Parts: sequence; C-alpha cells; structure tokens
Amino acid sequence: MAQNLVIIESPFKAPTIKNYLGSNYKVIASKGHLRDLPKSTLGVDIENGFEARYINIRGKGDTIKELKKEAKSAAKIFFATDPDREGEAISWHLANVLGIPIEKTRRITFNELTKSAIKSAIKEPRNIDIELVNSQQARRILDRIVGYKLSPFLWKTVRSGLSAGRVQSAATRIIVDRENEIRAFIPKEYWTIDADLATANGGRLTAHFYGRNGEKTDLADRESAEAVLDLVEGRPFALTSLKKAVRTRHPAPPFTTSTLQQEASRKLGFQTQRIMRVAQELYEGINLGSANGGVQGLITYMRTDSLRVSADAVAMAKSYILEKFGDAHYPQQPRSYRAKAGAQDAHEAIRPSNVALEPELIKKHLTNDQYKLYKLIWSRFVASQMAAAEFDTVNAEFDVNGCLFRASGSTIRFGGFLAVYDDAEEDEAKRAHLPELTEGEVLTCLSLLPEQHFTEPPARYNEGSLIKFLEEKGIGRPSTYAPIVTTIIARGYVEREGKSLKPTELGEITTDIMVKHFPDIVNYAFTAQMEDKLDNIASGESDVQTVLSDFYEGFAKHLEEAEKTVTKEDIVIPEKETDIVCDKCGARMVIRQGRFGKFAACPNYPTCKNTKAIDKDGNLLEKTETAEKTGQLCELCGSEMLKRHGRYGEFLACSNYPKCKNAKPILKPVGVPCPKCGGDIVARNGKNRSFYYACDQYPTCDFRSWDKPTNEKCPDCGAILYVKKGKKLLVCNAEGCNYKKELPKTDE
Repeated sequence: MAQNLVIIESPFKAPTIKNYLGSNYKVIASKGHLRDLPKSTLGVDIENGFEARYINIRGKGDTIKELKKEAKSAAKIFFATDPDREGEAISWHLANVLGIPIEKTRRITFNELTKSAIKSAIKEPRNIDIELVNSQQARRILDRIVGYKLSPFLWKTVRSGLSAGRVQSAATRIIVDRENEIRAFIPKEYWTIDADLATANGGRLTAHFYGRNGEKTDLADRESAEAVLDLVEGRPFALTSLKKAVRTRHPAPPFTTSTLQQEASRKLGFQTQRIMRVAQELYEGINLGSANGGVQGLITYMRTDSLRVSADAVAMAKSYILEKFGDAHYPQQPRSYRAKAGAQDAHEAIRPSNVALEPELIKKHLTNDQYKLYKLIWSRFVASQMAAAEFDTVNAEFDVNGCLFRASGSTIRFGGFLAVYDDAEEDEAKRAHLPELTEGEVLTCLSLLPEQHFTEPPARYNEGSLIKFLEEKGIGRPSTYAPIVTTIIARGYVEREGKSLKPTELGEITTDIMVKHFPDIVNYAFTAQMEDKLDNIASGESDVQTVLSDFYEGFAKHLEEAEKTVTKEDIVIPEKETDIVCDKCGARMVIRQGRFGKFAACPNYPTCKNTKAIDKDGNLLEKTETAEKTGQLCELCGSEMLKRHGRYGEFLACSNYPKCKNAKPILKPVGVPCPKCGGDIVARNGKNRSFYYACDQYPTCDFRSWDKPTNEKCPDCGAILYVKKGKKLLVCNAEGCNYKKELPKTDE
C-alpha cells in the first residue's frame, strides 16, 4: 500500500510529525525555499505586469529529485510548511515543482507540534491560499526591485558593495534620527529636595518636594532650591493629607513575536537572532525522554502578532492554576486579550503547548538557553490567565510653610499572577513601605538633601526598543523583525555599542542620501502603508499589479532624478585618522573599510598603496611571519613547501611561487576515525572563513560534516555523537534520532 507524503520545511520536525502520524505517512523536508528569483538578474518583468521569473535554487537539485521521486509513488501529498505567508509561498513553489495544480493541493497547517494538532490538521486539508501567496510574492518582488535598482546607485555614489532595502533603510533611519536627537540635545539643570522624616513613634520615611502653594513647582537652579530650603529648614512637617487605596494590577497578555523579543532582550539579555533561533528549537520539538512523552513541540508557532488563545489552552491553564494555586488565583471569568489594530491574527499568541510541562520538570532535557526562554514563555502565559494582583497604596502630603512635600508607598495585599511572573520594569513589591501615619500629625525633619541634576538625552535604541518602535509604527511584520536587525548590522550601517545600536558613518551618509533622493523608502508612514497594502493583497482587497504599479511609478521617477543629479564627488565619507605613521611616505594612516573589515591605509592612495592590519579598536596588529618552513617537498617541482597564512587560515604553498602555484589546505586530524572507512577525520577550511570535517581520503571516501565528530556513541541508537557547530551541545545526527546533551561550561 502506497504511503502518504507530508512535505515540511525543517528536517528537525520530521521525526516528531512522523511519530504522531504513524507508518502510513512519510515525512520529508524541503529545507526552506526550492525556488527564488535569480541572483544575477532582476528576475521581474516590470513591463509585463511585474511577472516574476523563478528558478530552482542552486544546491537544491538533490532535494527536488528526492521530492519528485517520493511524490510519484505517494497516495496523497500534504503540504505542511510553516503556517504563515512564507510557508504558504513555499507550498505553492513545491506544488509547481511537483506539477500539482493548485485546485488539487492538500495544504495543512498546525500552530503547535502536538499529536492532537497534527492529527486534526491532516483530517481537514485545504487548497493553497493563492491570496496569501500573492502577498508574499508582492513583498519579494517589491524588495527585489528596491534592492536591485538602488544598490547600483549606491555603488556609484558612495561605495561599491553597498545595498539598500525597503525596510532596512527605514530601520537604519530610525537609528540615525535618534543619534541626531542625542547630538542636538542640550542638557537642562534641575534640582530635587528630599526630606528625611521621623514619626513620633520612631518610623522613618522620605518625602520629595513637589511644589508651592498647592501647585507643581520646578526647581530650575540652585537659587530656586535654596529659596525652598530657606522656607522649610528647621520647621515641622505637618501631614495635611493621607490617602489610602487598593490598586489593582492586571497581568500582561501572552507573548507575540514582538513582545517576546523585547522581554527576552530585557530580562535575559538575548539578541534577537538568538531569541528566534531558540524559539524555533522549542517549537520544532525537544526529546523529553520516554517518561515525558518523547519528542514534543514545547511552544506554539513563534511568528505571530495575535493575542488569541484557543479554548483548549484556556481550559488547560485554568485546570493548572486551580490545582496549583487555588480558586483565589483564578479570575471570575477566563481572560481574553485584544490584539492591536492591523494584527493579522492568523495564529494564536506564543504559549506553551502543554502547561503541565513545567520548566523545572523538563529542565534537564533543555539547553540553558532553551530552559530560560521556555520558562519566560510558560510563566507569561500562565500568569496571563491568573487573577489580578492587589496593592495597598498610601499617598501622604506634608505642608511646610507653604511648601508641599509628598511621599508614597505600597505593599502587596494579594499577589495573584505575581506568584508566577512579574513583567514590571521595576519590582513593585520593593517600593517604599510607609510607617503608620495619622492625618494631622507632625513629623520631625532629620535632614534635607538638595541635589543638582541635568536632563539626559534620549537613550540609543537597543534591539528590544527598536523592535517596539517598528511594531508601533507598523514597519515590518513578526517574521521580519529579527532579519531587519541582523541585516542593518551585517551591512555595516549600524553597529553595537554594548547593548545599544549606533549608526556608523556609512549608515548616516547612506541615510542622508536616501532622505534627500528617495524620501518614500525611508518614510515611516509610507513603509507602514506599504505593509497594509500587502495585508490587503492577502485578504483579497487589493491585487499585486495595482500595489506594485503604484509604488514603482514614484520610485522610478526618484531614481531617474537621483542618477542625473548625484555623483560620487558629492558624497564624502570622512576618514578617521590614526596615530599609525606610514613607513613608506610618512603620512598619518586612516581607517578604511574593506570586504573583510577595517584596515589602516595611507591617505595618499593611489600614489602610496601601503596598508596595515588593525584590530577592531584601530590598533596596529603585530606583524607575524607569513611563511614557515615545513621540510615537505612540492610534488610538482620539488621545491620546499611553506606554511602560509591566508584569508581563510593556514595553508601549504610552494616556495617556488609564482613559477609553481601548487597550494593545498593543511589537514588537521581531530583524533576520530571515519565512520565510513576508518580513515582519519580532519578539519578542512570551507567558505566564508568557516571549516568543516571530512575523511582524509576525501573524495575517495565522501564523509563530510559541519559538526565535529567525537569518539562518543549515542546511548539511544549507537551512532557517533557530534559537537554541534556554534553550540555547547552534543547531538546525534542519525536519521530519526533526536538525542541531545548539553556540554559542561568551560572558561574558554
């Protein structure tokens, strides 16, 4: 009997889904997109309705071949790519590659990797939603036009290798605008006066100067502060008003993509890319051991702007809260939350798939990052369904010779949701607790503390606050926030300074050009309106050609005008002078940016072409020997082979260069036998200055791996274990095995 075929995006989800569906289903991953616009050409026929020309992505040939083979023999084919526009487009491309008409497609989506969600989805397939696909295509075509048309303009006017993007340019402007606000800021002086007061029965509290004659009064200088001190020094503080109240504080809603990124940045110190990577791991499934049900997806889909929660999840939370905390901690009615205007609401909010899987219960099965993020998501969701917290608040006012001082305090009356989670920037429970006070009593002033302050400029954005701004302005969507931040840093327009984001000189110059010549691209409102238009395509209220035509008409005019009026001579990138003296002509060298980072260059280029290597702080790197004798002979000419240092690390090269150009990588054994032929595993240099592991007999033996193999065996299946690239994690890469083990931390 032929099997049913389920096509997903990520291979990491395959074992989980296969386990839930059983032997009658085969699960294969497309590993993302199979088709895209070509890199070498625009790939969009602007004159003929913005028709896109898609081609198969290089390197995807084997995957396409396998999918076609499996599809040919499959009883039914289900497209189970991610439940968003990008996933819908991938399913559409898959259907095209496999030759399946859209009206015959079986598209399934699930918000969480649980048995019930997957079983339910497989029972109710639908056709691919072409309007969602069109929305994704419009975004892709729009971004391609902007990038493909603007980038060459920047190459000619600023510097080769630059790129511009529709949303990244607006995001860079946000950082640049804030930097300009900081530069333009003029500090203003102001003063505060605090009074240390004592009650008759020995209680202590601090009251703050508020105003005079019942009105708020600002103390702008020392003279103003001294005038108040003259009025109150040596006088008793009479308590003229005492107000007690009970204040209620409701829990925050469960996470959306934006709020998760903001809160994980603030509380955990994670960068946006790290947050989304870990969230993806939690969504795709973790092996919790047989006692906890094996491999399970721990959270719902993590790209969402919805605050909606399913009835089943609400009931699950209610059951947990009543059992763990009692009736008092559950509200009279289940809580529901309303998303902001314009939210797509395609999925639920981010929540745990199973509330019963408490973070502490499964901690040993998670990496440290996974545990921290899961605990944050779990706690926020459970708290969002709990009763409000209540505080006893006290506000006291003191009159001293016409001067008004105030003091306030609060204590927790009932913790409610605070038993699980507190989202406050400052712990409210730690606010001042006032002693017992009686209206009309007189307090003794023990000391007065006048203090000078100056207003501070607005803070630079960090990743969390930038994402909050993007969301508030409607720039981008949940799936684009992390790539936006990553892109503007990678392109050299923005750099990190601690946790803050600061524009580079290149970013400021490029933004200045964009503001002058392409104002729509960097206009916040225009960018947000474009997002709304893309949403309208998804809902069927607009069509691709109308949206793209309206945009391109204005964009083409701006581009034509800019190409006529702006030249490279109009753009001057200031160069930072160093203390490094050129040893060829005596000039002070300047810092320049190259393909592989910053370097020191002689300002007299091209007359003097001297350059020197520098570190990230602009300090001259000590010159090292570029070649070492090895004693090995060149197999081509018999000369000695030398060890040299190149862009991608060490390599062997013939000493008779350039007459003999023999060169080869240095193979570094890792002390592990090849699992295929028993030869030695060696580390090899790969592209982009990274490395991989391969058999020393390659290509005779074709074993290769990006992860470092070890001599340890998997306790579940007996295969060798690998150290996961870029992580402190020991994993089994055998098909169908999900064994993971966190490695102990070291001082490295």
